[in-house]
Amino acid sequence: MNFPLYKQMMKVNAKGIMNYAFGSAFYILLIFWLYPGIAKNTQALNDLVKSMPEGVNNAFGLNSGFASAEAFVSGEYYGLILVLILAIVCVQMSTRLMAGMVDQGSMAYLLSTPTTRAKVSATQALVLVTALIVIIGVTTLAGFLGDAWFLDASFPFNSGRFLHLNIVAFMLFFAIGGLTFLVSCLSNDEKRALGISGAIAFGFFTIDLVAKISDKLSWMKALTLFSLYRPSEIVTGQAKWGQISLVLLAVGLLAFALGILLFKRRDLPL
Repeated sequence: MNFPLYKQMMKVNAKGIMNYAFGSAFYILLIFWLYPGIAKNTQALNDLVKSMPEGVNNAFGLNSGFASAEAFVSGEYYGLILVLILAIVCVQMSTRLMAGMVDQGSMAYLLSTPTTRAKVSATQALVLVTALIVIIGVTTLAGFLGDAWFLDASFPFNSGRFLHLNIVAFMLFFAIGGLTFLVSCLSNDEKRALGISGAIAFGFFTIDLVAKISDKLSWMKALTLFSLYRPSEIVTGQAKWGQISLVLLAVGLLAFALGILLFKRRDLPL
C-alpha cells in the first residue's frame, strides 16, 4: 500500500463518499420515522401484499411483510435504493480510480515515482473498499439511531438481524466492487470501462429481478451474485447470512487480487 496515495485519493473522493453516506442515512431515518404510522395499518398492508402477484413480492422483497421495523426497512430500502446507490459507487469509483487515471495519463506520471504497480493498484482498491465501508457504516449507524429515536417498545426491532443485513449488503458490493475494479484494471479507456462495469453491476441486478418475477426464468439466478442477497429472508432469519457472506468475500478477494495481478503484468499506453 502507498499511504500518501491513499491519503490523497481519499481526500479527492471524500466529498462524494460522504454525500452518498449521508444521503443513505437520511433516507433510512425517513423510513424509520414513517414506520410507526404505517405499522398501525400492518394487517391491511399485509393483506395488500398477499393480493399482489407472487413474482412482484419476490422481486421487491415484500414477502417479509410489515410486522417488524427491520422487515419494513429491508423491503423499502435494502431491496432497491441501497442497491442502486452502492452499484453507482462501485461503477464510478472503480473506473475513476484505475481506467480513468490510465486514460488521462496521470497513471503514467504516478508510476514514474518510486512506487510499484502492485502498490498503486492495491491502494486504489483499498480506497474503493473504504468508500463502501463508510457508506454501509453510516447507514447502519443511522438505522440504530432511527430505532432509538422513532421506535418504542411497541414496535419490535431485531438489531442483530438488521446488522446481519448490513454485513451481507457490504459483502455483496465488496464482490461487485471487485469485479468492476478488475474491469477497470484491464482497460485503457475510461468510457469503455464505465460501460462494461455498469453492464456487470446493473446487469446482475436486472437478471436477478427478472428471475424473481418469472418462475420460468428462475434458472437465471445462477448467473448473478444478487441471487445470494435476499434482504427479506435475512431479516426473518431464513437465510444463512454467514455462509453467504463468506462466499461473497471470497469472490471479492479473488476479483481484487486478479485485478492487481493483471494490472501489474499488462502493457500500459505511453
